[in-house]
Amino acid sequence: MTMLDDRQEAAALWPTAYPQGYAVVDVETTGLSRDDRIISAAVYRLDTHGDVVDHWYTLVNPERDPGPTWIHGLTTDLLEGAPLFPEIVAELSARLDGRVLVAHNAMFDWSMLAREYARAGHTAPVQQRLCTIALAKELALPLPNHKLASLAAHFGVVQQRAHHALDDARVLAEAFRPSLHAAARGGVRLPLLECRPLTEWSDAPARPRIGYQAPYGGAGRGSWRPSRKRPACPYPNPGRYQPDKPLTQGMRVAFSGDTSIDRDLLEDRTAEAGLHVASSVSRLTSLLVTNDPDSATSKTLKAKSFGTPVVDEAAYTHLLRDVAPAPSAG
Repeated sequence: MTMLDDRQEAAALWPTAYPQGYAVVDVETTGLSRDDRIISAAVYRLDTHGDVVDHWYTLVNPERDPGPTWIHGLTTDLLEGAPLFPEIVAELSARLDGRVLVAHNAMFDWSMLAREYARAGHTAPVQQRLCTIALAKELALPLPNHKLASLAAHFGVVQQRAHHALDDARVLAEAFRPSLHAAARGGVRLPLLECRPLTEWSDAPARPRIGYQAPYGGAGRGSWRPSRKRPACPYPNPGRYQPDKPLTQGMRVAFSGDTSIDRDLLEDRTAEAGLHVASSVSRLTSLLVTNDPDSATSKTLKAKSFGTPVVDEAAYTHLLRDVAPAPSAG
């Protein structure tokens, strides 16, 4: 069978619900915290079937220390003459527009982009993202772990410069294409998630856990988010949230997925209202706030198994306006 025949067969069998195009993205950053900055970005544009259309790469001046140069190799001298993020917004947006953002641990890359766009006073033209880790799980690929190197090795893709945005994006694009075709052949539903640009955010520095060091660039890249050191909630847990009733001080509230309000800002407001910010979902959790109730995250799956009430961000911010006092404080 010729390559043309292969493409014709693929087109004939291709799921009609699949996206029309993809933007494979990789960003290198000054670190993993919410106040860190992008220092380089690469985008590989792919067509419907995952074939490369073109690619683009740029350095970005973060206007601060570049962070772990021993990992990404980008020094202050190299970045000094690079464009600022607002100066690349137009070009970057043109490459993202109308395409599904694809990344390895896509929540991290999307979060960094969303914050940079918010700082620049713009909105990223991204409606959906696809995480290649989630896709590998959907395909049940026999990987020893979920590092990009393992996914690349599975498909015979050779990494040339790890932690270089352009090469990481190339490697991911080459590994994504056979993953996409395997999903199409098997009729697998792609794990697409909605991307919510930030409408309200704070650039206050995050306060990391005491004594904890982030494993920058490791297997958990982007899965770690520094938590803010908040005082313990002074009120006892009154139990689960009941629909059509107000929240009550002491309730344990967990969050999952993207929020339009910067997550740390939303969690600060939660704590200020006398509620407990829960980092996980358990039988004691009063409420889960998520805009993606059908996503297969550990929190949403646990919420369903425990029967934990779930509301979206809009409903939750409305409830935050009038939180009932704890019985002991009444």
